[in-house]
Amino acid sequence: MTLTVNEHNLHKSVYLVAIPLYTPAFYPVPDNMVSENAGNREKVVLAYSGGLDTSVAIKWLQDKYNLDVIAVAINVGQPPSSDDIVARALRNGAIKAEFVDAKKEFVEEYIWPSLKANAMYEDVYPLSTAIARPLIVKILVEIAQREGAKYIAHGCTAKGNDQVRFDVGIVSLDPSIGIIGPMREWVMTREEEIEYAQQNNIEIIVKKENPFSVDENLWGRSCECGVLEDAWIEPPEEAWGWTTNPKDAPDEPEYVEVEFEKGIPKALNGEKLDGVELIQKLDAIACKHGVGRIDHVEDRLVGIKSRETYECPAATVLTLAHRALEFLTLQKDVLEFKKIIEQRFSQIAYNGLWFGVLRESIDAFVDQTQEFVTGTVRVRLFKGNAMVVGRKSPYSLYEEGLATYAVGDEFDHKSATGFIYCWGLPNRTAAKAHKK
Repeated sequence: MTLTVNEHNLHKSVYLVAIPLYTPAFYPVPDNMVSENAGNREKVVLAYSGGLDTSVAIKWLQDKYNLDVIAVAINVGQPPSSDDIVARALRNGAIKAEFVDAKKEFVEEYIWPSLKANAMYEDVYPLSTAIARPLIVKILVEIAQREGAKYIAHGCTAKGNDQVRFDVGIVSLDPSIGIIGPMREWVMTREEEIEYAQQNNIEIIVKKENPFSVDENLWGRSCECGVLEDAWIEPPEEAWGWTTNPKDAPDEPEYVEVEFEKGIPKALNGEKLDGVELIQKLDAIACKHGVGRIDHVEDRLVGIKSRETYECPAATVLTLAHRALEFLTLQKDVLEFKKIIEQRFSQIAYNGLWFGVLRESIDAFVDQTQEFVTGTVRVRLFKGNAMVVGRKSPYSLYEEGLATYAVGDEFDHKSATGFIYCWGLPNRTAAKAHKK
Protein backbone atom coordinates (compact mmCIF):
# COMPACT_ATOMS: atom_id res chain seq x y z
CA MET A 1 0.00 0.00 0.00
CA THR A 2 1.34 3.42 -0.94
CA LEU A 3 0.28 6.27 1.32
CA THR A 4 0.23 9.85 0.06
CA VAL A 5 1.61 11.21 3.32
CA ASN A 6 4.86 12.70 4.48
CA GLU A 7 7.10 9.65 4.46
CA HIS A 8 10.88 9.87 4.93
CA ASN A 9 13.24 7.35 3.39
CA LEU A 10 15.82 7.89 6.09
CA HIS A 11 17.75 5.34 8.12
CA LYS A 12 16.24 5.14 11.58
CA SER A 13 19.55 4.09 13.15
CA VAL A 14 21.12 7.36 12.03
CA TYR A 15 18.39 9.93 12.50
CA LEU A 16 16.17 8.66 15.29
CA VAL A 17 16.48 10.82 18.40
CA ALA A 18 16.91 8.72 21.51
CA ILE A 19 14.29 9.94 23.97
CA PRO A 20 12.75 8.14 26.94
CA LEU A 21 9.29 6.72 26.40
CA TYR A 22 6.54 8.71 28.04
CA THR A 23 4.58 7.01 30.79
CA PRO A 24 0.96 8.14 30.48
CA ALA A 25 -1.25 8.85 33.46
CA PHE A 26 -4.52 7.03 32.85
CA TYR A 27 -7.77 8.55 33.99
CA PRO A 28 -10.63 6.24 35.02
CA VAL A 29 -11.60 4.43 31.84
CA PRO A 30 -13.10 1.05 30.92
CA ASP A 31 -10.93 -2.02 31.39
CA ASN A 32 -10.89 -2.62 27.65
CA MET A 33 -8.31 0.05 26.94
CA VAL A 34 -7.45 -2.04 23.88
CA SER A 35 -10.36 -2.60 21.52
CA GLU A 36 -11.39 -6.05 20.35
CA ASN A 37 -11.14 -4.62 16.84
CA ALA A 38 -7.34 -4.51 17.00
CA GLY A 39 -5.91 -6.12 13.89
CA ASN A 40 -2.69 -6.56 11.96
CA ARG A 41 -2.83 -3.31 9.99
CA GLU A 42 -0.24 -0.56 10.24
CA LYS A 43 -0.89 1.86 13.12
CA VAL A 44 -1.40 5.60 13.30
CA VAL A 45 -1.32 7.65 16.50
CA LEU A 46 -4.03 10.30 16.37
CA ALA A 47 -3.82 13.53 18.38
CA TYR A 48 -7.32 13.23 19.77
CA SER A 49 -9.44 15.87 21.49
CA GLY A 50 -12.81 14.16 21.50
CA GLY A 51 -14.29 16.91 19.33
CA LEU A 52 -16.08 16.56 16.03
CA ASP A 53 -12.98 16.65 13.80
CA THR A 54 -10.94 14.03 15.63
CA SER A 55 -13.95 11.79 16.29
CA VAL A 56 -14.76 11.42 12.59
CA ALA A 57 -11.04 11.21 11.77
CA ILE A 58 -10.86 7.78 13.42
CA LYS A 59 -13.21 6.27 10.83
CA TRP A 60 -11.71 8.34 7.99
CA LEU A 61 -8.17 7.11 8.72
CA GLN A 62 -9.40 3.53 8.75
CA ASP A 63 -11.25 3.89 5.45
CA LYS A 64 -8.82 6.16 3.61
CA TYR A 65 -5.53 4.55 4.63
CA ASN A 66 -6.54 1.16 6.07
CA LEU A 67 -4.83 1.96 9.38
CA ASP A 68 -5.50 0.96 12.99
CA VAL A 69 -5.96 4.13 15.07
CA ILE A 70 -4.49 4.76 18.53
CA ALA A 71 -6.22 7.82 19.96
CA VAL A 72 -4.17 9.93 22.37
CA ALA A 73 -5.68 12.80 24.36
CA ILE A 74 -3.20 15.06 26.17
CA ASN A 75 -4.16 17.31 29.07
CA VAL A 76 -2.22 20.58 29.14
CA GLY A 77 -4.80 22.35 31.27
CA GLN A 78 -7.76 22.66 28.92
CA PRO A 79 -11.29 22.38 30.38
CA PRO A 80 -12.35 18.75 30.96
CA SER A 81 -14.67 17.03 28.53
CA SER A 82 -18.28 16.46 29.54
CA ASP A 83 -17.85 12.71 29.00
CA ASP A 84 -15.21 9.99 28.96
CA ILE A 85 -13.54 10.74 25.64
CA VAL A 86 -11.23 7.72 25.94
CA ALA A 87 -14.18 5.33 26.11
CA ARG A 88 -15.85 7.15 23.23
CA ALA A 89 -12.71 6.81 21.07
CA LEU A 90 -12.83 3.05 21.60
CA ARG A 91 -16.53 2.92 20.74
CA ASN A 92 -15.77 4.85 17.56
CA GLY A 93 -13.25 2.28 16.39
CA ALA A 94 -9.85 3.14 17.88
CA ILE A 95 -7.92 0.00 18.77
CA LYS A 96 -6.43 1.76 21.80
CA ALA A 97 -6.97 5.07 23.60
CA GLU A 98 -4.94 6.94 26.21
CA PHE A 99 -5.36 10.09 28.27
CA VAL A 100 -2.07 11.66 29.31
CA ASP A 101 -1.96 14.24 32.12
CA ALA A 102 0.94 16.46 31.06
CA LYS A 103 0.20 19.63 33.07
CA LYS A 104 3.22 19.32 35.38
CA GLU A 105 5.63 18.72 32.50
CA PHE A 106 4.02 21.57 30.56
CA VAL A 107 4.74 23.98 33.40
CA GLU A 108 8.24 22.84 34.29
CA GLU A 109 9.68 22.15 30.83
CA TYR A 110 7.83 24.63 28.62
CA ILE A 111 6.13 27.43 30.57
CA TRP A 112 8.95 28.19 33.01
CA PRO A 113 11.67 28.31 30.30
CA SER A 114 9.41 30.66 28.32
CA LEU A 115 8.78 32.83 31.37
CA LYS A 116 12.50 33.06 32.14
CA ALA A 117 12.92 34.27 28.55
CA ASN A 118 10.00 36.75 28.97
CA ALA A 119 8.65 35.19 25.78
CA MET A 120 6.18 37.47 24.02
CA TYR A 121 5.67 37.01 20.29
CA GLU A 122 5.77 40.44 18.64
CA ASP A 123 6.06 41.83 22.19
CA VAL A 124 2.36 41.08 22.75
CA TYR A 125 1.44 37.38 22.84
CA PRO A 126 2.71 35.08 25.65
CA LEU A 127 2.78 32.05 23.31
CA SER A 128 0.23 30.05 25.27
CA THR A 129 -0.83 27.84 22.35
CA ALA A 130 2.57 27.77 20.65
CA ILE A 131 4.56 26.34 23.56
CA ALA A 132 2.01 23.58 24.24
CA ARG A 133 2.45 22.11 20.76
CA PRO A 134 6.02 20.77 21.15
CA LEU A 135 5.03 18.94 24.34
CA ILE A 136 2.04 17.36 22.58
CA VAL A 137 4.30 16.38 19.68
CA LYS A 138 6.89 14.87 22.02
CA ILE A 139 4.28 12.65 23.70
CA LEU A 140 2.77 11.58 20.37
CA VAL A 141 6.21 10.59 19.06
CA GLU A 142 7.05 8.66 22.23
CA ILE A 143 3.78 6.73 22.06
CA ALA A 144 4.22 6.06 18.33
CA GLN A 145 7.69 4.64 19.05
CA ARG A 146 6.38 2.54 21.92
CA GLU A 147 3.46 1.18 19.90
CA GLY A 148 5.39 0.65 16.68
CA ALA A 149 3.14 3.07 14.79
CA LYS A 150 4.39 4.24 11.39
CA TYR A 151 2.24 7.38 11.30
CA ILE A 152 1.01 10.30 13.39
CA ALA A 153 -2.17 12.18 12.47
CA HIS A 154 -3.29 15.58 13.69
CA GLY A 155 -6.27 17.85 13.09
CA CYS A 156 -4.43 21.01 12.03
CA THR A 157 -5.65 23.03 9.05
CA ALA A 158 -3.62 24.19 6.07
CA LYS A 159 -3.80 27.90 6.97
CA GLY A 160 -2.56 27.83 10.56
CA ASN A 161 0.73 27.73 12.42
CA ASP A 162 -0.03 24.50 14.27
CA GLN A 163 0.48 22.29 11.22
CA VAL A 164 4.06 23.57 11.04
CA ARG A 165 4.61 23.04 14.77
CA PHE A 166 3.32 19.47 14.54
CA ASP A 167 5.00 18.45 11.31
CA VAL A 168 8.39 20.03 12.01
CA GLY A 169 8.32 18.81 15.61
CA ILE A 170 7.63 15.23 14.53
CA VAL A 171 10.39 15.12 11.91
CA SER A 172 12.79 16.77 14.37
CA LEU A 173 12.28 13.96 16.87
CA ASP A 174 11.80 11.01 14.52
CA PRO A 175 11.94 11.60 10.75
CA SER A 176 10.96 7.98 10.06
CA ILE A 177 7.38 8.64 11.18
CA GLY A 178 4.93 9.59 8.43
CA ILE A 179 2.47 12.45 8.97
CA ILE A 180 -1.19 12.56 8.00
CA GLY A 181 -3.19 15.80 8.19
CA PRO A 182 -6.85 14.85 7.61
CA MET A 183 -8.04 18.46 7.75
CA ARG A 184 -5.59 19.38 4.98
CA GLU A 185 -6.72 16.54 2.73
CA TRP A 186 -10.36 16.29 3.65
CA VAL A 187 -11.88 19.77 3.60
CA MET A 188 -15.43 19.40 4.90
CA THR A 189 -17.89 21.78 6.47
CA ARG A 190 -19.21 21.19 9.97
CA GLU A 191 -22.53 20.04 8.48
CA GLU A 192 -20.78 17.58 6.16
CA GLU A 193 -18.79 16.15 9.06
CA ILE A 194 -21.98 15.65 11.12
CA GLU A 195 -23.62 13.92 8.14
CA TYR A 196 -20.55 11.69 7.73
CA ALA A 197 -20.76 10.78 11.42
CA GLN A 198 -24.45 9.89 11.14
CA GLN A 199 -23.89 7.78 8.05
CA ASN A 200 -21.11 5.83 9.76
CA ASN A 201 -22.66 5.52 13.24
CA ILE A 202 -19.92 7.64 14.79
CA GLU A 203 -20.72 8.78 18.31
CA ILE A 204 -20.22 12.54 18.61
CA ILE A 205 -21.24 15.28 20.98
CA VAL A 206 -22.61 18.08 18.82
CA LYS A 207 -22.29 21.28 20.79
CA LYS A 208 -23.99 24.54 19.97
CA GLU A 209 -22.18 26.01 16.99
CA ASN A 210 -19.64 28.57 18.10
CA PRO A 211 -18.63 31.33 15.68
CA PHE A 212 -15.17 31.41 17.27
CA SER A 213 -12.25 29.00 17.15
CA VAL A 214 -10.88 28.60 20.67
CA ASP A 215 -7.82 26.90 22.16
CA GLU A 216 -7.20 26.72 25.90
CA ASN A 217 -4.48 25.50 28.22
CA LEU A 218 -2.86 26.46 31.53
CA TRP A 219 -0.99 29.41 30.05
CA GLY A 220 -3.84 31.05 28.19
CA ARG A 221 -6.85 31.05 25.91
CA SER A 222 -6.82 32.03 22.24
CA CYS A 223 -9.85 33.01 20.16
CA GLU A 224 -10.23 33.75 16.45
CA CYS A 225 -12.72 33.68 13.54
CA GLY A 226 -16.25 35.04 13.40
CA VAL A 227 -16.63 38.80 13.82
CA LEU A 228 -12.98 38.99 14.96
CA GLU A 229 -11.94 38.63 11.32
CA ASP A 230 -12.89 42.30 10.89
CA ALA A 231 -9.90 44.01 12.50
CA TRP A 232 -11.86 47.27 12.96
CA ILE A 233 -14.62 45.79 15.13
CA GLU A 234 -14.09 45.72 18.88
CA PRO A 235 -14.16 42.13 20.19
CA PRO A 236 -17.66 41.37 21.51
CA GLU A 237 -17.96 40.19 25.09
CA GLU A 238 -18.75 36.66 23.84
CA ALA A 239 -15.19 36.40 22.52
CA TRP A 240 -13.84 36.49 26.08
CA GLY A 241 -14.28 33.28 28.03
CA TRP A 242 -12.14 33.64 31.16
CA THR A 243 -11.82 37.22 32.31
CA THR A 244 -14.30 39.60 33.88
CA ASN A 245 -15.09 42.66 31.81
CA PRO A 246 -12.84 45.31 33.41
CA LYS A 247 -15.79 47.67 33.86
CA ASP A 248 -17.48 45.00 35.99
CA ALA A 249 -14.37 44.10 37.97
CA PRO A 250 -14.14 44.94 41.69
CA ASP A 251 -13.99 48.64 42.56
CA GLU A 252 -11.09 48.04 44.93
CA PRO A 253 -7.62 46.93 43.82
CA GLU A 254 -6.08 43.66 44.92
CA TYR A 255 -2.40 43.07 45.57
CA VAL A 256 -0.55 39.84 44.87
CA GLU A 257 3.01 38.97 45.82
CA VAL A 258 4.97 36.53 43.69
CA GLU A 259 8.16 34.99 45.08
CA PHE A 260 10.78 33.87 42.54
CA GLU A 261 13.79 31.63 42.91
CA LYS A 262 16.29 31.77 40.04
CA GLY A 263 13.58 33.13 37.75
CA ILE A 264 10.94 30.52 38.62
CA PRO A 265 7.81 31.41 40.63
CA LYS A 266 7.74 29.44 43.87
CA ALA A 267 5.12 31.13 46.05
CA LEU A 268 2.01 33.27 45.74
CA ASN A 269 1.07 35.61 48.60
CA GLY A 270 3.49 33.80 50.88
CA GLU A 271 2.14 30.32 50.10
CA LYS A 272 4.57 27.83 48.57
CA LEU A 273 2.89 26.16 45.60
CA ASP A 274 3.83 23.87 42.75
CA GLY A 275 3.73 25.40 39.31
CA VAL A 276 0.32 24.11 38.26
CA GLU A 277 -1.36 25.30 41.46
CA LEU A 278 0.36 28.67 41.38
CA ILE A 279 -0.77 29.38 37.83
CA GLN A 280 -4.33 28.23 38.52
CA LYS A 281 -4.66 30.35 41.67
CA LEU A 282 -3.15 33.43 40.05
CA ASP A 283 -5.40 32.93 37.02
CA ALA A 284 -8.48 33.02 39.24
CA ILE A 285 -7.37 36.24 40.97
CA ALA A 286 -6.32 38.04 37.79
CA CYS A 287 -9.44 36.92 35.88
CA LYS A 288 -11.61 38.44 38.59
CA HIS A 289 -9.97 41.82 37.94
CA GLY A 290 -10.17 41.56 34.14
CA VAL A 291 -6.39 41.30 33.74
CA GLY A 292 -4.81 39.57 30.74
CA ARG A 293 -6.98 40.55 27.77
CA ILE A 294 -5.04 40.95 24.49
CA ASP A 295 -6.30 42.02 21.06
CA HIS A 296 -3.60 41.52 18.44
CA VAL A 297 -3.11 41.34 14.67
CA GLU A 298 -0.18 38.97 14.35
CA ASP A 299 1.99 37.67 11.55
CA ARG A 300 1.49 33.96 11.06
CA LEU A 301 4.36 31.87 9.82
CA VAL A 302 2.44 30.99 6.64
CA GLY A 303 2.39 34.67 5.63
CA ILE A 304 -1.13 35.60 6.71
CA LYS A 305 -1.92 38.41 9.12
CA SER A 306 -4.42 37.08 11.62
CA ARG A 307 -6.51 38.92 14.21
CA GLU A 308 -6.61 37.01 17.50
CA THR A 309 -7.73 37.71 21.01
CA TYR A 310 -5.96 36.13 23.95
CA GLU A 311 -6.66 35.83 27.64
CA CYS A 312 -3.47 35.18 29.56
CA PRO A 313 -4.09 36.36 33.14
CA ALA A 314 -1.36 34.48 35.02
CA ALA A 315 1.07 34.81 32.11
CA THR A 316 0.57 38.58 32.03
CA VAL A 317 1.12 39.03 35.77
CA LEU A 318 4.06 36.64 36.02
CA THR A 319 5.88 38.08 33.01
CA LEU A 320 5.39 41.60 34.33
CA ALA A 321 6.68 40.58 37.77
CA HIS A 322 9.59 38.59 36.36
CA ARG A 323 10.76 41.49 34.22
CA ALA A 324 10.56 43.82 37.21
CA LEU A 325 12.72 41.49 39.27
CA GLU A 326 15.25 41.26 36.44
CA PHE A 327 15.47 45.06 36.28
CA LEU A 328 16.31 44.96 39.98
CA THR A 329 18.93 42.20 39.84
CA LEU A 330 20.58 42.22 36.40
CA GLN A 331 23.13 44.63 35.00
CA LYS A 332 22.20 46.94 32.15
CA ASP A 333 24.27 45.23 29.45
CA VAL A 334 22.82 41.83 30.36
CA LEU A 335 19.26 43.23 30.18
CA GLU A 336 19.91 44.84 26.80
CA PHE A 337 21.44 41.73 25.26
CA LYS A 338 18.84 39.43 26.83
CA LYS A 339 16.10 41.47 25.13
CA ILE A 340 17.53 40.42 21.76
CA ILE A 341 17.65 36.79 22.88
CA GLU A 342 14.08 36.97 24.17
CA GLN A 343 12.78 38.07 20.78
CA ARG A 344 14.63 35.24 19.06
CA PHE A 345 13.32 32.70 21.56
CA SER A 346 9.76 33.91 20.92
CA GLN A 347 10.15 33.57 17.16
CA ILE A 348 11.60 30.07 17.49
CA ALA A 349 8.73 28.92 19.71
CA TYR A 350 6.06 30.55 17.55
CA ASN A 351 7.53 29.17 14.33
CA GLY A 352 7.62 25.55 15.49
CA LEU A 353 11.39 25.16 15.89
CA TRP A 354 11.38 24.19 19.58
CA PHE A 355 13.40 21.00 19.03
CA GLY A 356 16.59 22.57 17.82
CA VAL A 357 20.08 23.43 18.99
CA LEU A 358 19.45 27.18 18.83
CA ARG A 359 16.55 27.05 21.29
CA GLU A 360 18.53 24.78 23.59
CA SER A 361 21.51 27.14 23.42
CA ILE A 362 19.30 30.13 24.18
CA ASP A 363 17.91 28.23 27.17
CA ALA A 364 21.44 27.77 28.47
CA PHE A 365 22.15 31.49 28.17
CA VAL A 366 18.86 32.46 29.79
CA ASP A 367 19.40 30.03 32.67
CA GLN A 368 22.78 31.63 33.35
CA THR A 369 21.16 35.07 33.59
CA GLN A 370 18.67 33.77 36.17
CA GLU A 371 21.27 32.88 38.79
CA PHE A 372 20.40 35.93 40.92
CA VAL A 373 16.80 36.54 39.78
CA THR A 374 15.47 35.69 43.23
CA GLY A 375 13.13 37.83 45.28
CA THR A 376 9.54 39.00 45.68
CA VAL A 377 7.45 41.28 43.49
CA ARG A 378 4.19 42.96 44.50
CA VAL A 379 1.63 43.59 41.73
CA ARG A 380 -1.51 45.72 41.91
CA LEU A 381 -4.53 44.41 39.97
CA PHE A 382 -7.33 46.82 39.19
CA LYS A 383 -9.92 47.15 36.41
CA GLY A 384 -8.00 45.22 33.76
CA ASN A 385 -4.58 46.61 34.64
CA ALA A 386 -1.61 45.00 36.35
CA MET A 387 1.13 47.26 37.72
CA VAL A 388 4.26 46.41 39.66
CA VAL A 389 4.31 48.48 42.84
CA GLY A 390 7.07 46.84 44.85
CA ARG A 391 10.07 44.56 44.50
CA LYS A 392 12.82 43.24 46.76
CA SER A 393 15.70 40.81 46.44
CA PRO A 394 18.75 39.69 48.42
CA TYR A 395 20.65 40.25 45.17
CA SER A 396 19.26 43.69 44.39
CA LEU A 397 21.56 46.05 42.47
CA TYR A 398 19.49 49.00 43.58
CA GLU A 399 21.32 50.99 46.29
CA GLU A 400 19.34 53.71 47.96
CA GLY A 401 22.54 55.47 49.00
CA LEU A 402 23.44 55.95 45.32
CA ALA A 403 19.93 56.74 44.13
CA THR A 404 18.82 59.21 46.82
CA TYR A 405 18.93 63.00 46.56
CA ALA A 406 18.39 63.30 50.31
CA VAL A 407 20.64 62.91 53.34
CA GLY A 408 22.80 59.84 53.00
CA ASP A 409 23.75 60.45 49.36
CA GLU A 410 26.85 58.31 48.65
CA PHE A 411 27.40 59.29 45.03
CA ASP A 412 30.68 61.06 44.18
CA HIS A 413 29.35 64.19 42.47
CA LYS A 414 32.84 65.40 41.53
CA SER A 415 33.32 62.41 39.27
CA ALA A 416 30.48 63.51 36.97
CA THR A 417 32.49 66.17 35.10
CA GLY A 418 35.29 63.77 34.16
CA PHE A 419 32.84 61.07 33.17
CA ILE A 420 30.91 63.43 30.88
CA TYR A 421 34.17 64.64 29.29
CA CYS A 422 35.20 61.06 28.40
CA TRP A 423 31.68 60.05 27.32
CA GLY A 424 31.36 63.01 24.96
CA LEU A 425 34.94 62.92 23.67
CA PRO A 426 34.20 61.00 20.42
CA ASN A 427 31.49 63.50 19.48
CA ARG A 428 33.71 66.44 20.46
CA THR A 429 36.53 65.08 18.27
CA ALA A 430 34.24 64.40 15.31
CA ALA A 431 32.69 67.87 15.54
CA LYS A 432 36.14 69.46 15.23
CA ALA A 433 37.30 67.24 12.38
CA HIS A 434 34.09 67.43 10.35
CA LYS A 435 33.34 71.09 10.90
CA LYS A 436 32.72 72.80 7.54
